[in-house]
Amino acid sequence: MPHPYDTYDAPEVLDRREGPHGEVVLRRHGELLQIIANGCFLMDTSDGRSERLLVDAALNALDGRPEPGVLIGGLGVGFSLAHAAADSRWGGITVVEREHAIVDWHLRGPLSALSATALADPRTRVLEADLVTCLHETSDTYDALCLDIDNGPDWTVTDDNGGLYSMAGLADCARVLRPGGVLAVWSAQPSPEFERTLRNAGFRQVRTEEVPVARGVPDVVHLAVRPG
Repeated sequence: MPHPYDTYDAPEVLDRREGPHGEVVLRRHGELLQIIANGCFLMDTSDGRSERLLVDAALNALDGRPEPGVLIGGLGVGFSLAHAAADSRWGGITVVEREHAIVDWHLRGPLSALSATALADPRTRVLEADLVTCLHETSDTYDALCLDIDNGPDWTVTDDNGGLYSMAGLADCARVLRPGGVLAVWSAQPSPEFERTLRNAGFRQVRTEEVPVARGVPDVVHLAVRPG
């Protein structure tokens, strides 16, 4: 079977907007929708396995905690949100997305086909905010944080996102997590340095789960538990 990218058609730009963090583009390439930020490919609709694992791994690590609340960092193409909303075990589902364009593409644009049911779910709340700032300032707490705002701790979309993976950023994550809560971070490649930082920040049960992809090195999900 041909791979979705095995096409000679040039991508079609559906929308291009300037936001507070630069240019954000929605493209169609064959049957796929793609999000590009400042010329950097973020994600597309070809395969949501790693985003689903991000959510499932966090839930499984909670060991049957009733109706846990989850904060999903990054709306993206909506795979993580849709998967969480399809699971009745989750309680509240909060999504933080800083790009108004991405939120709009889900509410009124082509990405609504992936997320309309999840966005209509009464458990779902979408916050249009910067994730790093939100984690630093919020008084809300959650049982799980599922973060997918970059290509990984070592490959951030913007420089200011790097603070999320520092000791200070992880301290904010730990503060927002309830005791025994789970931090799950998606990455396009493993990061041993980030694992060390997680341990130094006081997280326990630090591990990395691989997600095979059609081409190239596996995606991974970094997992860690707040003591308590």
